[in-house]
Amino acid sequence: MPRKSTSTRLTFAVLAAGAGVFSMLQSLIAPALPTVQHALHTSQSTATWVMTAYLLSASVFTPILGRVGDLIGKKRTLVAVLVTVAVGCMLAALAPSIGVLIVARVVQGVGGALFPLSFGILRDEFAPSEVSGSISNLSAVIAAGGGVGMVAAGPIVTALDYRWLFWIPVGIVAVATLIALRYVPESPSRAEGQVNWLGAALLSAWLVALLLPLSQAGVWGWGSARVLGLFAAAVALFALWLYTEARSRTPLIDLRVMRLPAVWTTNTAAFLFGAGMYSIWSFLPGFVQTPTSAGYGFGASVTAAGLLMLPMLVAMFLSGVLSGRLEPVLGAKTLLTAGAALGALSCGILTLWHNDQWQVALVAGVFGLGIGLAFASMANLIVGSVPADQTGAATGMNANIRTIGGSIGAAVTSVLVTGRLQPSGLPYASGYTHGFALLALLCLAAALAALLVPVRSGGRTTGKARRATREVTVVEQETVSHG
Repeated sequence: MPRKSTSTRLTFAVLAAGAGVFSMLQSLIAPALPTVQHALHTSQSTATWVMTAYLLSASVFTPILGRVGDLIGKKRTLVAVLVTVAVGCMLAALAPSIGVLIVARVVQGVGGALFPLSFGILRDEFAPSEVSGSISNLSAVIAAGGGVGMVAAGPIVTALDYRWLFWIPVGIVAVATLIALRYVPESPSRAEGQVNWLGAALLSAWLVALLLPLSQAGVWGWGSARVLGLFAAAVALFALWLYTEARSRTPLIDLRVMRLPAVWTTNTAAFLFGAGMYSIWSFLPGFVQTPTSAGYGFGASVTAAGLLMLPMLVAMFLSGVLSGRLEPVLGAKTLLTAGAALGALSCGILTLWHNDQWQVALVAGVFGLGIGLAFASMANLIVGSVPADQTGAATGMNANIRTIGGSIGAAVTSVLVTGRLQPSGLPYASGYTHGFALLALLCLAAALAALLVPVRSGGRTTGKARRATREVTVVEQETVSHG
């Protein structure tokens, strides 16, 4: 029975605040890293661990706690995660050294679970007719959160101090936690079984073994023993994880669900689009901040670079909200394809034309439109294709796959951009041009992958996909009854 509109609005506000803050924390600290490095008297290579620790932590906790929420209750897990994020932000704001700040970022990374938990609560608590639009609106907030981080970092650091990048989220998350305790109901839908801790440990191990060398290869060297050894370990641990999950009666990530046509095709598109999206977030601000003496760039300050990203922020939010109105008419598949195609178009434009600031602002706006459409449609496709008690794990893995794609895309783009440097130490313009061309191809590949998603208009799964979903549910029920 649907709950009162006031209650659902408060629930949505809590979910939007939590997920939006986590998304903002992903990008908020990046422009301030030089300030952090100077304030805490550390090296540039050590300061990058502020980003790496957050990435690794979020990648590990997102699918694991998404599954925990499916098992023990999404509200209970949501409140615990919100409290953890608030503690992590307080610790970061008070950090006296770079080591403490890195630990604080690991704690904040637990907030990655807010994405799958939020989508699961929307599915459980909202009327069926409201689920798709609410997911689109929440996805718009999540997408815009990353944009807010890029735009707001400069003014906050200039007007206050880098520590306020963490104090502000503390207040928002604290209020969201109190409202969640009072107004968010506990999940009526629970998965059977228990947490597969062996699967969780192996999942954590192969994710760290994969993402750590991707994020540090620029410092360690792509041919170094550490990088090659970790990649080899990632392959072996991934194979062992698949074997363990396939044989487990209570897998952490049900591989049968991951094989559903709508799920694996959406995840493929998420991987490719994530590679383009995270790379644009990482390298476009650096491009506009490059001194004009390099023969390109605009010598923009952190604040000015953030303002050039403002069209992306506005476009992400508007297209994410608009997708909720378009999805019943055009279908989530169409919106995902269009979003990835807009990403390819914007990167293609940037490859050819990047001599004026208005061109960069235009590209940022077009890519923002694509991000808003893609985020909302991915979430709707996953939520609409998996059993209710698998929502947290499935959407958590979708977010993780997008992050893995982003890490690989950013690593490869970094090789192209920094592979050959001018005597001044700045990249050549051709490095950025080749990087932007690669991102256009990745987004185009994401659009082609989206065309494989087996859905009808309105995001409903095809008969084949629905039958596959029912088969997964039946097998689960039989497993429980015979257990």
